[in-house]
Amino acid sequence: MNVLNNASLSFPGKKNSGDSVVNGVDLSVNFAGIKAPNPFWLASAPPTDKAYNVVRAYEAGWGGVVWKTLGEEPAAVNVSSRYSAHYGKNREVIGFNNIELITDRSLEINLQEITQVKKDWPDRALIVSIMVPCNEEAWAYILPLVEATGADGIELNLGCPHGMPERGMGAAVGQNPDLIEKVTYWCKKHYSKPVIVKLTPNITDIRVGAQAALRGGADAVSLINTINSITSIDLDAMVAKPTVGHQSTHGGYCGSAVKPIAMNMVAEIARDPATPTLPISGIGGISSWRDAAEFIALGSGSVQVCTAAMLNGFRIVEEMKDGLSRWMADKGYDSIEAFSRKAIPHTTDWKHLDINFKTIAQIDQDLCIECGRCYIACEDTSHQSIAKLTEQDGARRYEVIEDECVGCNLCQITCPVENCITMVPQETGQPFLAWDNDPRNPFQVAS
Repeated sequence: MNVLNNASLSFPGKKNSGDSVVNGVDLSVNFAGIKAPNPFWLASAPPTDKAYNVVRAYEAGWGGVVWKTLGEEPAAVNVSSRYSAHYGKNREVIGFNNIELITDRSLEINLQEITQVKKDWPDRALIVSIMVPCNEEAWAYILPLVEATGADGIELNLGCPHGMPERGMGAAVGQNPDLIEKVTYWCKKHYSKPVIVKLTPNITDIRVGAQAALRGGADAVSLINTINSITSIDLDAMVAKPTVGHQSTHGGYCGSAVKPIAMNMVAEIARDPATPTLPISGIGGISSWRDAAEFIALGSGSVQVCTAAMLNGFRIVEEMKDGLSRWMADKGYDSIEAFSRKAIPHTTDWKHLDINFKTIAQIDQDLCIECGRCYIACEDTSHQSIAKLTEQDGARRYEVIEDECVGCNLCQITCPVENCITMVPQETGQPFLAWDNDPRNPFQVAS
């Protein structure tokens, strides 16, 4: 077997961009006992499949990586092609789909490379993703081998939605709370370092999986894994993409399109009374410093990136670190912990929202370009609360009919000019009233 030439990976005394202080702000994290110079980690995926990629990522300044999922021998066999995309009008990639499996490189080669990379880059987080059959013997065999590499922790891949569930692994485990708890328990029994459980979003209630992981002794969870998807159909060949010969299958969906789903699931775990302090590594559509800040505000202690790196290269982390540190400095946050979970107290169930709160739209006539999109959207599909007026010179003018506006935000969303339409809170003179205490609620809670 052709093994790794360790000398090719060694960088003694090499200068790198692993400093934790950026623009005077400390970006370092201690996630479930795993230290890293910044919260930006590469997720377990093709970008972390081998030492060559990981070293390039560290050189670019990433705070950590989750090595692409290791499995039993013989190694997995992948198909061609493997990726497809959901595009916007200008061919920007909104969503990304893959049918790739876990590593197709030998366990021996992977373990040797992990050992050398961790030796050469001790200040960076290196977590190893693992997926083996759902029996204790399989986990008891591989875990000591991984621990011997010196890696900082493991991530249990319990979410892969294609290829592996058919073999009783991946999402087949992540969709079963009893198996999540059992596998986590085995890992804690046979491995002494932090255990992160990666959860599948292809489940009714993400909190169930997180609770099961915690019962099994998990040190943290990461989410979301990819979502079952078919991105497009070739209407000539009548086959989905990516196409393998004359066939296709559902794959794992990721990229910016999944960000809202991922953030909701992160928030659900962070505000669940059963898991209020469980560390969370946020994953799903993170491509900018703002995305990262939003995940952290909802409970993430670190963030993992995949699709954005695949589309733009590893150097995007420079903008992420610069942007996040500048924003933190502006807001007076001196650490990641200072604003982690800060949005959770303001995140609640619908029934606890203030029924008496009112906001209405306001159009800035100086910014309005008279396109009429707000009027069309409101007139055709909402509350007919925007009037279309014609000036003496023939120019169009759009005004909000305040008595009819319900504050739905549709006009603001459809407006192509930023800040042209704003939502203005109104003084109603009415006290806070939640739906669960509203007399109009037939199931109201008795006071």
